[in-house]
Amino acid sequence: MDDQTAAKHLYEPTGDFQCLHEFIPAARAKLSDHIWGYLVGATESETTLRRNRLALDSLALRPRVCVDVSKIDTSTTLFGQKLRIPVILAPVGSLESFDAGGAATAGAASSAFGNAIMVSSVTHPGLEEVAAATPGAKIFQLYVRGDDAWIDDVVKRAVDNGYNAFAITVDTAAYSRRERDITGRFVKPWRATATGQSWQAGFTWDNVKHFKDNHSIPLILKGIATAEDAALCCEHGVDGVYVSNHGGRQLDQGRGSMDVLPEVMAAVRGRAKVIVDGSICRGTDIVKAIALGADAVAMGRMYCYAMAADGAAGVIKMLELLEHELGVAMALAGARSLNELNPSYVFRDAPVVTQPHAHSAFPLLFPTPEYRG
Repeated sequence: MDDQTAAKHLYEPTGDFQCLHEFIPAARAKLSDHIWGYLVGATESETTLRRNRLALDSLALRPRVCVDVSKIDTSTTLFGQKLRIPVILAPVGSLESFDAGGAATAGAASSAFGNAIMVSSVTHPGLEEVAAATPGAKIFQLYVRGDDAWIDDVVKRAVDNGYNAFAITVDTAAYSRRERDITGRFVKPWRATATGQSWQAGFTWDNVKHFKDNHSIPLILKGIATAEDAALCCEHGVDGVYVSNHGGRQLDQGRGSMDVLPEVMAAVRGRAKVIVDGSICRGTDIVKAIALGADAVAMGRMYCYAMAADGAAGVIKMLELLEHELGVAMALAGARSLNELNPSYVFRDAPVVTQPHAHSAFPLLFPTPEYRG
């Protein structure tokens, strides 16, 4: 690659947003204090949120050289669906807070780019409306608010509307205390009117067995944080193990997701697909996750910033920038495809150079105190 071609490759992104961090202040300018706090905050001391970023930053990349990386393939397949990059838009409640179209906007953008969205059951518009706006890959995520028959009905609706997989969140047995919201006396509308939380609290492996006995759509359990539960997922025939601590928004004082991932991979042993989230927001983050065995990553806050900043166009642009970062990271690491990445590309216990917080992956924001967490 000559100097002119290299320069073109480096500066290829064009348009109003040319770096991922530029979406964040653009989103802040459009969001109220309450919605901003809901988006960037976590539970109680917000320790789990910070450990998510710490776990990522404690991993360094081990690049290989003299590899022909003139062609890079960032694509993958998940549950039979081709993804342009190994990224799912994570389920986020109340997406309509960031753009009037809510999940329909995000789903349309994801499909236009060529990726997948996991649609939250506590966002608007509803299951059917989002499916109509999302011709591409889509997964429905459920908070349990009824018995097995109630779940069966939601599954049928998802199948009838073309969802490719079904996820049940299992780390919300109790409502967490999100002190940014509490201090501001702010309650999201869906929480104020929510009923049936006891069904989520009472959800057990028996319910998982019922699902697998009665439905053929792939099942993902979201919120797995130990090898023991990952093994139980596989014993019950779960198709997707989703490593997550809810972005630090449920249990405080938990481990970072990337600290959990290796033990989950050892427990799964190829018996299920593995998805991981938790402060993943850059191409190098994706490389680390795939190298340690994940089949895909999920991102929440990052696409909410993009959607708040510029609607569907913002989400598409965010995914394009992420794709560019991922391609550069793979080329410089010496991997031509995601399949070539493996644990040998990662060094553990690297020195952390930035105090972890919600935006510590974007140091150019640091001159503004609000973005330092």
